[in-house]
Amino acid sequence: MSAYSELIKNFEKIRAYMRDFYVYGFKSRGEYNTKSSRSYDDERRRMESWLGDHMSFVRSKDGKNMFISIDSRVISHNPLYRAWKTKSFTDRDVTLHFILFDILHTPDIALTLSELLTEIDTYLADFDEPLALDESTVRKKLKEYTAEGIIIAEKQGRSVAYRRAGDTFCVKDTDAIHYFSEVLPCGVIGSYILDKQPEHPDRLYFKHHYITSALDSDVLCTLFDAIRRRCFVTLNSFTRYSSDSSVLKLVPLKIYISAQSGRQHLLAYDTRLKYIKAFRIDSLSDVQIEDTCQEYGELRAKLDSLSEHMWGVNCNKSERLSRVDFTVRIDPDEDYIVRRLYREKRIGTVEKLDESHYRFYADVYDTSELIPWIRTFICRITQLSFSDRTTENLFKKDIEAMYKLYSVGGEQS
Repeated sequence: MSAYSELIKNFEKIRAYMRDFYVYGFKSRGEYNTKSSRSYDDERRRMESWLGDHMSFVRSKDGKNMFISIDSRVISHNPLYRAWKTKSFTDRDVTLHFILFDILHTPDIALTLSELLTEIDTYLADFDEPLALDESTVRKKLKEYTAEGIIIAEKQGRSVAYRRAGDTFCVKDTDAIHYFSEVLPCGVIGSYILDKQPEHPDRLYFKHHYITSALDSDVLCTLFDAIRRRCFVTLNSFTRYSSDSSVLKLVPLKIYISAQSGRQHLLAYDTRLKYIKAFRIDSLSDVQIEDTCQEYGELRAKLDSLSEHMWGVNCNKSERLSRVDFTVRIDPDEDYIVRRLYREKRIGTVEKLDESHYRFYADVYDTSELIPWIRTFICRITQLSFSDRTTENLFKKDIEAMYKLYSVGGEQS
Protein backbone atom coordinates (compact mmCIF):
# COMPACT_ATOMS: atom_id res chain seq x y z
CA MET A 1 0.00 0.00 0.00
CA SER A 2 1.31 3.45 -0.88
CA ALA A 3 1.61 6.42 1.48
CA TYR A 4 -1.89 7.49 0.49
CA SER A 5 -3.94 4.69 2.04
CA GLU A 6 -7.46 6.00 2.54
CA LEU A 7 -9.72 2.96 2.32
CA ILE A 8 -13.37 2.64 1.30
CA LYS A 9 -15.94 0.26 2.79
CA ASN A 10 -18.60 0.44 0.07
CA PHE A 11 -17.31 -1.10 -3.18
CA GLU A 12 -20.07 0.53 -5.25
CA LYS A 13 -18.41 3.86 -4.41
CA ILE A 14 -15.04 2.49 -5.55
CA ARG A 15 -16.65 1.21 -8.75
CA ALA A 16 -18.12 4.63 -9.53
CA TYR A 17 -14.73 6.29 -9.08
CA MET A 18 -12.95 3.75 -11.26
CA ARG A 19 -15.61 4.01 -13.95
CA ASP A 20 -15.39 7.81 -14.07
CA PHE A 21 -11.62 7.93 -13.90
CA TYR A 22 -10.56 4.89 -15.90
CA VAL A 23 -13.29 3.35 -18.03
CA TYR A 24 -14.61 6.70 -19.29
CA GLY A 25 -11.20 8.36 -19.26
CA PHE A 26 -9.49 10.55 -16.73
CA LYS A 27 -10.77 14.10 -16.49
CA SER A 28 -8.83 17.25 -15.84
CA ARG A 29 -9.37 19.03 -12.54
CA GLY A 30 -11.46 21.71 -14.27
CA GLU A 31 -13.73 19.16 -16.00
CA TYR A 32 -14.57 17.28 -12.82
CA ASN A 33 -17.67 19.06 -11.56
CA THR A 34 -19.49 16.26 -9.74
CA LYS A 35 -18.00 17.32 -6.41
CA SER A 36 -15.45 19.81 -5.16
CA SER A 37 -11.89 20.15 -6.43
CA ARG A 38 -10.73 18.65 -3.18
CA SER A 39 -12.80 15.54 -3.93
CA TYR A 40 -11.09 15.34 -7.33
CA ASP A 41 -7.66 15.43 -5.69
CA ASP A 42 -8.65 12.80 -3.10
CA GLU A 43 -10.06 10.45 -5.72
CA ARG A 44 -7.11 10.92 -8.08
CA ARG A 45 -4.66 10.10 -5.27
CA ARG A 46 -6.72 7.06 -4.42
CA MET A 47 -6.43 5.81 -8.00
CA GLU A 48 -2.70 6.48 -7.94
CA SER A 49 -2.32 4.40 -4.77
CA TRP A 50 -3.75 1.40 -6.65
CA LEU A 51 -2.54 2.00 -10.21
CA GLY A 52 0.46 4.29 -9.88
CA ASP A 53 2.71 2.01 -11.92
CA HIS A 54 0.38 2.35 -14.91
CA MET A 55 -0.52 6.05 -14.70
CA SER A 56 0.80 8.94 -16.73
CA PHE A 57 -0.46 12.34 -17.86
CA VAL A 58 -0.54 14.83 -20.71
CA ARG A 59 -1.03 18.57 -20.59
CA SER A 60 -3.66 20.24 -22.75
CA LYS A 61 -5.39 23.60 -22.85
CA ASP A 62 -7.92 22.18 -20.36
CA GLY A 63 -5.21 21.28 -17.88
CA LYS A 64 -3.41 18.16 -16.76
CA ASN A 65 -5.19 14.99 -17.89
CA MET A 66 -4.34 11.70 -16.20
CA PHE A 67 -4.63 8.41 -18.05
CA ILE A 68 -3.73 4.76 -17.69
CA SER A 69 -1.65 2.86 -20.23
CA ILE A 70 -1.55 -0.92 -19.98
CA ASP A 71 0.18 -3.17 -22.50
CA SER A 72 -1.43 -6.63 -22.40
CA ARG A 73 1.76 -8.10 -23.87
CA VAL A 74 3.68 -7.39 -20.67
CA ILE A 75 0.89 -7.30 -18.05
CA SER A 76 -0.34 -10.74 -17.02
CA HIS A 77 -2.38 -9.77 -13.95
CA ASN A 78 -5.35 -7.43 -14.05
CA PRO A 79 -4.32 -4.36 -11.99
CA LEU A 80 -7.94 -3.32 -11.42
CA TYR A 81 -8.35 -6.25 -9.03
CA ARG A 82 -6.41 -4.16 -6.51
CA ALA A 83 -9.54 -2.09 -5.96
CA TRP A 84 -11.34 -5.20 -4.67
CA LYS A 85 -8.56 -5.85 -2.18
CA THR A 86 -8.86 -2.40 -0.61
CA LYS A 87 -11.09 -2.61 2.42
CA SER A 88 -11.65 -0.49 5.51
CA PHE A 89 -11.57 -2.11 8.93
CA THR A 90 -11.81 -0.63 12.42
CA ASP A 91 -9.72 -1.96 15.29
CA ARG A 92 -12.89 -3.63 16.57
CA ASP A 93 -13.46 -5.41 13.20
CA VAL A 94 -9.94 -6.83 13.13
CA THR A 95 -9.94 -7.82 16.80
CA LEU A 96 -13.30 -9.61 16.58
CA HIS A 97 -12.29 -11.41 13.38
CA PHE A 98 -9.17 -12.98 14.88
CA ILE A 99 -10.80 -13.74 18.23
CA LEU A 100 -13.68 -15.56 16.52
CA PHE A 101 -11.39 -17.73 14.42
CA ASP A 102 -9.07 -18.36 17.33
CA ILE A 103 -12.05 -19.71 19.29
CA LEU A 104 -13.46 -21.62 16.29
CA HIS A 105 -10.03 -22.84 15.23
CA THR A 106 -11.30 -26.13 13.74
CA PRO A 107 -14.58 -27.08 11.99
CA ASP A 108 -15.28 -29.52 14.85
CA ILE A 109 -15.91 -26.72 17.36
CA ALA A 110 -19.51 -25.45 17.38
CA LEU A 111 -20.65 -22.83 19.92
CA THR A 112 -23.85 -20.87 20.47
CA LEU A 113 -23.88 -17.08 20.54
CA SER A 114 -23.94 -16.98 24.35
CA GLU A 115 -21.03 -19.41 24.53
CA LEU A 116 -19.06 -17.34 22.05
CA LEU A 117 -19.73 -14.16 24.04
CA THR A 118 -18.37 -15.85 27.17
CA GLU A 119 -15.20 -16.92 25.33
CA ILE A 120 -14.77 -13.45 23.77
CA ASP A 121 -15.02 -11.81 27.23
CA THR A 122 -12.22 -14.11 28.39
CA TYR A 123 -10.00 -12.89 25.55
CA LEU A 124 -10.84 -9.23 26.14
CA ALA A 125 -10.00 -9.51 29.83
CA ASP A 126 -6.30 -9.71 28.91
CA PHE A 127 -6.36 -6.45 26.89
CA ASP A 128 -4.53 -3.48 28.40
CA GLU A 129 -7.17 -1.12 27.00
CA PRO A 130 -10.86 -2.06 27.31
CA LEU A 131 -12.64 -2.91 24.05
CA ALA A 132 -16.39 -3.41 24.13
CA LEU A 133 -17.86 -6.09 21.84
CA ASP A 134 -21.57 -6.32 22.59
CA GLU A 135 -23.99 -9.06 21.57
CA SER A 136 -25.38 -7.07 18.63
CA THR A 137 -21.91 -6.54 17.12
CA VAL A 138 -21.00 -10.23 17.39
CA ARG A 139 -24.39 -11.33 16.04
CA LYS A 140 -24.01 -9.05 12.96
CA LYS A 141 -20.48 -10.32 12.31
CA LEU A 142 -21.62 -13.95 12.53
CA LYS A 143 -24.50 -13.19 10.14
CA GLU A 144 -22.07 -11.55 7.69
CA TYR A 145 -19.64 -14.48 7.81
CA THR A 146 -22.49 -16.99 7.47
CA ALA A 147 -23.68 -15.22 4.31
CA GLU A 148 -20.11 -15.38 2.96
CA GLY A 149 -19.84 -19.11 3.73
CA ILE A 150 -16.95 -18.60 6.16
CA ILE A 151 -19.07 -19.58 9.17
CA ILE A 152 -21.71 -22.33 9.17
CA ALA A 153 -24.82 -21.87 11.33
CA GLU A 154 -26.52 -25.06 12.54
CA LYS A 155 -29.76 -25.44 14.47
CA GLN A 156 -29.31 -27.21 17.82
CA GLY A 157 -32.65 -27.48 19.54
CA ARG A 158 -33.86 -23.94 20.22
CA SER A 159 -30.40 -22.46 19.74
CA VAL A 160 -28.08 -21.88 16.78
CA ALA A 161 -24.49 -23.11 16.93
CA TYR A 162 -21.71 -21.61 14.83
CA ARG A 163 -18.62 -23.32 13.48
CA ARG A 164 -16.04 -22.39 10.90
CA ALA A 165 -16.26 -23.86 7.42
CA GLY A 166 -13.71 -26.42 6.32
CA ASP A 167 -10.53 -25.39 4.53
CA THR A 168 -10.75 -24.99 0.76
CA PHE A 169 -8.37 -27.00 -1.39
CA CYS A 170 -6.13 -24.90 -3.63
CA VAL A 171 -4.47 -26.55 -6.60
CA LYS A 172 -0.71 -26.24 -6.90
CA ASP A 173 -0.65 -25.74 -10.66
CA THR A 174 -1.80 -22.14 -11.01
CA ASP A 175 -1.97 -21.89 -14.81
CA ALA A 176 -5.68 -22.78 -14.90
CA ILE A 177 -6.46 -20.33 -12.07
CA HIS A 178 -4.37 -17.65 -13.75
CA TYR A 179 -6.28 -18.12 -16.99
CA PHE A 180 -9.61 -18.03 -15.13
CA SER A 181 -8.70 -14.86 -13.25
CA GLU A 182 -7.90 -12.91 -16.41
CA VAL A 183 -10.44 -14.28 -18.92
CA LEU A 184 -13.59 -15.64 -17.30
CA PRO A 185 -16.40 -13.73 -15.54
CA CYS A 186 -15.82 -12.90 -11.85
CA GLY A 187 -12.11 -13.59 -12.33
CA VAL A 188 -11.31 -11.66 -9.16
CA ILE A 189 -12.05 -14.94 -7.32
CA GLY A 190 -9.09 -16.51 -9.12
CA SER A 191 -6.96 -13.49 -8.26
CA TYR A 192 -7.68 -13.99 -4.55
CA ILE A 193 -6.72 -17.68 -4.83
CA LEU A 194 -3.45 -16.76 -6.56
CA ASP A 195 -2.62 -14.39 -3.70
CA LYS A 196 -2.63 -17.40 -1.35
CA GLN A 197 -0.18 -19.40 -3.44
CA PRO A 198 3.50 -19.25 -2.36
CA GLU A 199 4.50 -18.56 -5.97
CA HIS A 200 2.59 -17.81 -9.12
CA PRO A 201 5.09 -16.77 -11.80
CA ASP A 202 3.85 -14.71 -14.72
CA ARG A 203 3.61 -17.42 -17.37
CA LEU A 204 0.46 -16.42 -19.26
CA TYR A 205 0.04 -13.39 -21.49
CA PHE A 206 -2.91 -12.28 -23.57
CA LYS A 207 -3.24 -10.71 -26.98
CA HIS A 208 -6.63 -9.26 -26.00
CA HIS A 209 -6.91 -8.52 -22.29
CA TYR A 210 -10.28 -7.02 -21.27
CA ILE A 211 -9.59 -5.81 -17.76
CA THR A 212 -12.40 -3.31 -17.09
CA SER A 213 -14.93 -6.07 -16.36
CA ALA A 214 -13.15 -6.49 -13.02
CA LEU A 215 -15.15 -3.54 -11.70
CA ASP A 216 -18.43 -5.35 -12.42
CA SER A 217 -17.60 -8.62 -10.66
CA ASP A 218 -19.94 -8.07 -7.70
CA VAL A 219 -22.88 -7.17 -9.95
CA LEU A 220 -22.15 -10.12 -12.23
CA CYS A 221 -21.83 -12.58 -9.34
CA THR A 222 -25.21 -11.51 -7.92
CA LEU A 223 -26.86 -11.82 -11.34
CA PHE A 224 -25.43 -15.33 -11.79
CA ASP A 225 -26.85 -16.24 -8.38
CA ALA A 226 -30.26 -14.87 -9.36
CA ILE A 227 -30.18 -16.84 -12.64
CA ARG A 228 -29.27 -20.02 -10.77
CA ARG A 229 -32.12 -19.45 -8.30
CA ARG A 230 -34.57 -18.29 -11.03
CA CYS A 231 -35.41 -15.12 -9.15
CA PHE A 232 -36.47 -11.56 -9.88
CA VAL A 233 -33.95 -8.80 -9.17
CA THR A 234 -34.29 -5.10 -8.50
CA LEU A 235 -31.40 -2.85 -9.51
CA ASN A 236 -30.36 0.64 -10.48
CA SER A 237 -29.72 1.38 -14.15
CA PHE A 238 -27.89 4.54 -15.21
CA THR A 239 -26.25 6.04 -18.28
CA ARG A 240 -22.82 7.50 -18.74
CA TYR A 241 -24.11 10.93 -19.69
CA SER A 242 -26.62 11.37 -16.87
CA SER A 243 -26.41 11.29 -13.09
CA ASP A 244 -29.98 10.01 -12.94
CA SER A 245 -30.75 6.32 -12.49
CA SER A 246 -33.84 4.17 -12.78
CA VAL A 247 -34.94 1.39 -10.46
CA LEU A 248 -35.89 -1.66 -12.52
CA LYS A 249 -37.39 -5.03 -11.70
CA LEU A 250 -36.04 -7.70 -14.05
CA VAL A 251 -35.90 -11.43 -14.54
CA PRO A 252 -32.23 -12.12 -15.43
CA LEU A 253 -31.99 -14.86 -18.07
CA LYS A 254 -28.48 -14.96 -19.57
CA ILE A 255 -25.17 -13.13 -19.57
CA TYR A 256 -23.66 -12.41 -23.01
CA ILE A 257 -19.95 -11.57 -23.18
CA SER A 258 -18.38 -10.35 -26.41
CA ALA A 259 -15.22 -12.18 -27.48
CA GLN A 260 -14.34 -9.14 -29.65
CA SER A 261 -14.72 -6.30 -27.14
CA GLY A 262 -15.06 -7.99 -23.74
CA ARG A 263 -18.29 -6.04 -23.17
CA GLN A 264 -20.80 -7.78 -20.91
CA HIS A 265 -24.59 -7.65 -21.29
CA LEU A 266 -27.48 -8.97 -19.27
CA LEU A 267 -30.41 -10.37 -21.25
CA ALA A 268 -33.43 -9.97 -19.00
CA TYR A 269 -37.21 -9.69 -19.02
CA ASP A 270 -38.27 -6.18 -18.04
CA THR A 271 -41.41 -6.47 -15.91
CA ARG A 272 -42.48 -2.92 -16.74
CA LEU A 273 -41.94 -3.04 -20.51
CA LYS A 274 -43.11 -6.69 -20.74
CA TYR A 275 -40.38 -7.88 -23.12
CA ILE A 276 -36.79 -9.16 -23.12
CA LYS A 277 -34.02 -6.65 -23.69
CA ALA A 278 -30.28 -6.20 -23.21
CA PHE A 279 -28.62 -4.16 -20.45
CA ARG A 280 -24.92 -3.33 -20.24
CA ILE A 281 -23.52 -4.78 -17.02
CA ASP A 282 -21.36 -1.70 -16.40
CA SER A 283 -24.53 0.44 -16.27
CA LEU A 284 -26.12 -1.61 -13.47
CA SER A 285 -25.62 -1.32 -9.72
CA ASP A 286 -27.09 -2.25 -6.34
CA VAL A 287 -28.54 -5.58 -7.50
CA GLN A 288 -30.93 -7.15 -4.98
CA ILE A 289 -32.30 -10.68 -5.37
CA GLU A 290 -36.06 -10.90 -4.87
CA ASP A 291 -38.62 -13.73 -4.86
CA THR A 292 -38.73 -16.66 -7.28
CA CYS A 293 -40.18 -16.11 -10.77
CA GLN A 294 -42.74 -18.82 -11.48
CA GLU A 295 -42.61 -18.18 -15.25
CA TYR A 296 -38.82 -18.43 -15.44
CA GLY A 297 -38.82 -21.56 -17.62
CA GLU A 298 -41.13 -19.98 -20.20
CA LEU A 299 -39.04 -16.77 -20.30
CA ARG A 300 -35.80 -18.70 -20.74
CA ALA A 301 -37.36 -20.73 -23.56
CA LYS A 302 -38.52 -17.48 -25.15
CA LEU A 303 -34.96 -16.10 -25.10
CA ASP A 304 -33.60 -19.33 -26.58
CA SER A 305 -36.10 -18.94 -29.43
CA LEU A 306 -35.16 -15.28 -29.97
CA SER A 307 -31.43 -16.12 -30.00
CA GLU A 308 -31.91 -18.01 -33.26
CA HIS A 309 -32.16 -14.62 -34.98
CA MET A 310 -29.89 -12.49 -32.74
CA TRP A 311 -26.55 -11.48 -34.24
CA GLY A 312 -25.48 -9.76 -31.02
CA VAL A 313 -27.63 -8.91 -28.01
CA ASN A 314 -30.51 -6.99 -29.54
CA CYS A 315 -33.97 -8.44 -30.10
CA ASN A 316 -36.54 -5.78 -30.92
CA LYS A 317 -39.81 -5.87 -29.04
CA SER A 318 -41.85 -6.27 -32.23
CA GLU A 319 -39.79 -9.37 -33.11
CA ARG A 320 -39.83 -8.29 -36.76
CA LEU A 321 -37.05 -9.88 -38.82
CA SER A 322 -34.90 -8.13 -41.42
CA ARG A 323 -32.78 -9.76 -44.14
CA VAL A 324 -29.09 -9.01 -44.74
CA ASP A 325 -27.65 -10.35 -47.98
CA PHE A 326 -24.22 -9.77 -49.53
CA THR A 327 -21.87 -11.44 -51.97
CA VAL A 328 -18.07 -11.35 -51.75
CA ARG A 329 -15.41 -12.07 -54.35
CA ILE A 330 -12.59 -14.33 -53.11
CA ASP A 331 -9.54 -15.22 -55.20
CA PRO A 332 -8.59 -18.92 -55.61
CA ASP A 333 -5.53 -18.57 -53.34
CA GLU A 334 -7.53 -16.97 -50.51
CA ASP A 335 -8.96 -20.02 -48.78
CA TYR A 336 -8.36 -18.32 -45.43
CA ILE A 337 -11.09 -15.79 -46.31
CA VAL A 338 -13.51 -18.63 -47.04
CA ARG A 339 -12.67 -20.30 -43.74
CA ARG A 340 -13.19 -17.02 -41.91
CA LEU A 341 -16.55 -16.48 -43.58
CA TYR A 342 -17.78 -19.89 -42.41
CA ARG A 343 -16.23 -19.49 -38.96
CA GLU A 344 -17.79 -16.08 -38.27
CA LYS A 345 -21.21 -16.51 -39.91
CA ARG A 346 -22.95 -17.15 -36.56
CA ILE A 347 -26.68 -17.53 -37.28
CA GLY A 348 -26.25 -16.74 -40.99
CA THR A 349 -25.87 -19.00 -44.01
CA VAL A 350 -22.96 -19.10 -46.48
CA GLU A 351 -23.42 -20.40 -50.03
CA LYS A 352 -20.76 -20.94 -52.69
CA LEU A 353 -21.98 -19.38 -55.95
CA ASP A 354 -18.96 -20.17 -58.13
CA GLU A 355 -15.19 -20.52 -57.82
CA SER A 356 -14.77 -16.86 -56.85
CA HIS A 357 -18.03 -15.75 -55.22
CA TYR A 358 -19.69 -16.59 -51.92
CA ARG A 359 -23.04 -15.35 -50.65
CA PHE A 360 -23.93 -14.66 -47.02
CA TYR A 361 -27.46 -14.03 -45.80
CA ALA A 362 -29.24 -13.93 -42.45
CA ASP A 363 -32.61 -12.98 -40.98
CA VAL A 364 -32.02 -10.96 -37.81
CA TYR A 365 -33.82 -8.61 -35.44
CA ASP A 366 -31.22 -5.84 -35.63
CA THR A 367 -29.33 -5.53 -38.92
CA SER A 368 -27.20 -2.65 -37.62
CA GLU A 369 -25.30 -5.12 -35.40
CA LEU A 370 -23.80 -6.73 -38.54
CA ILE A 371 -22.36 -3.52 -39.99
CA PRO A 372 -18.95 -3.63 -38.18
CA TRP A 373 -18.46 -7.21 -39.40
CA ILE A 374 -19.61 -6.47 -42.96
CA ARG A 375 -17.14 -3.57 -43.15
CA THR A 376 -14.27 -6.04 -42.80
CA PHE A 377 -15.19 -7.43 -46.25
CA ILE A 378 -15.80 -4.05 -47.85
CA CYS A 379 -13.22 -4.27 -50.64
CA ARG A 380 -14.54 -7.69 -51.65
CA ILE A 381 -18.30 -7.04 -51.63
CA THR A 382 -19.88 -7.17 -55.09
CA GLN A 383 -23.53 -7.05 -54.02
CA LEU A 384 -25.19 -5.89 -50.80
CA SER A 385 -28.79 -5.42 -49.70
CA PHE A 386 -30.69 -4.79 -46.48
CA SER A 387 -34.45 -5.22 -46.19
CA ASP A 388 -34.18 -2.50 -43.53
CA ARG A 389 -33.58 0.52 -45.78
CA THR A 390 -32.66 2.78 -42.85
CA THR A 391 -29.69 0.57 -41.99
CA GLU A 392 -28.70 0.27 -45.66
CA ASN A 393 -28.77 4.05 -46.15
CA LEU A 394 -26.71 4.53 -42.98
CA PHE A 395 -24.15 2.01 -44.22
CA LYS A 396 -23.90 3.74 -47.62
CA LYS A 397 -23.62 7.14 -45.95
CA ASP A 398 -20.67 5.88 -43.91
CA ILE A 399 -18.98 4.61 -47.07
CA GLU A 400 -19.46 7.98 -48.79
CA ALA A 401 -17.98 9.74 -45.76
CA MET A 402 -14.97 7.42 -45.95
CA TYR A 403 -14.55 8.20 -49.67
CA LYS A 404 -14.48 11.92 -48.90
CA LEU A 405 -12.05 11.41 -46.03
CA TYR A 406 -9.58 9.55 -48.25
CA SER A 407 -10.41 11.57 -51.40
CA VAL A 408 -11.57 8.50 -53.29
CA GLY A 409 -13.41 9.12 -56.55
CA GLY A 410 -12.72 12.85 -56.62
CA GLU A 411 -10.00 15.45 -56.62
CA GLN A 412 -7.84 15.78 -53.58
CA SER A 413 -8.47 18.91 -51.54
